[in-house]
This record gives sequence, C-alpha cells and structure tokens, in this order.
Amino acid sequence: MTKPVNLRQYRKQKARQDKARAAEANRVLHGTPRSLRDQAEAEQARRQAELDGKKRD
Repeated sequence: MTKPVNLRQYRKQKARQDKARAAEANRVLHGTPRSLRDQAEAEQARRQAELDGKKRD
C-alpha cells in the first residue's frame, strides 16, 4: 500500500519551486549588463543567419 500524500505540503513545495525558477530567470535577465545581452543576441542572430545560409532548398 502506498503512503498518503499531504496535498497542502505538495502545493507549497511546488509553489516554492516555481518561485525559484522565476527568480533564476529574473537574475539572468536583469543581472546581465545590456552590452553583454546585446552581444549575445548578435551572436545568436549571426549563428542563425549562418545556418539559414547553409539550408538546401
């Protein structure tokens, strides 16, 4: 027989995990200087353009 689960504790644990994920995303987004974000976006665009150029019709 399985052990009963306390749903209240489960919900609280899930809420903490969701909040931690959101905090991590915000740290990455707001903790990075604009120059580095712009540089990363430009690098991503360059890589995408390179891949698009290598596609066959």
